[in-house]
Amino acid sequence: MRASTRREFIAGPAGRIECAVDGPQGAQRGTAVIAHPHPLYGGSLDNKVVQTLARAFVEHGYEAWRPNMRGVGETEGKHDEGRGELEDLAAVVARLTTTRTPARLALAGFSFGAALAGQLSKRVPCEKLVLVGLGITRLPVPNVQANTLLIHGEVDETVPLSAVLDWARPQELPVVLIPGADHFFNRKLPPLRSVVSDYLR
Repeated sequence: MRASTRREFIAGPAGRIECAVDGPQGAQRGTAVIAHPHPLYGGSLDNKVVQTLARAFVEHGYEAWRPNMRGVGETEGKHDEGRGELEDLAAVVARLTTTRTPARLALAGFSFGAALAGQLSKRVPCEKLVLVGLGITRLPVPNVQANTLLIHGEVDETVPLSAVLDWARPQELPVVLIPGADHFFNRKLPPLRSVVSDYLR
């Protein structure tokens, strides 16, 4: 993401987990763990939406951790249809909460990663939860906390807006719509970052 990005490795259930880590310029306000989209369709910690989320968190004082899922980059293991990937994310969070003292924990994700972040939020208390292009058609996602930021593209061709609304409606959870945005937020990253920044401010 930038010159100061460092790589760290955390022991996971299926081997080591490669993480890209970016820290804030000043005092650290908290720690954010950001999950990338589906690994079998090119998802990785270098995904531009995931990087955009990391930049927003770093800007607001969070140390942002972007783990690669199983079989991606230097992360060991094989794709496990979300089950093992959830355990790996939980391992990253467990390591961070025992080796650091993050005043605040945030979870975030894009697409498949958003579904995993939503699942993990039921196991790990987090102050902030950001779900972008929620992959509700790929994985089941439980109800989430009331202060969750849910962002979707108006013309998302991968996850229908109707499916996200059907999931959000019983929870009375607002959906922030980015006009003209497709699933990957092509040419729509600035408004996406702005919405996330407003939420974190």
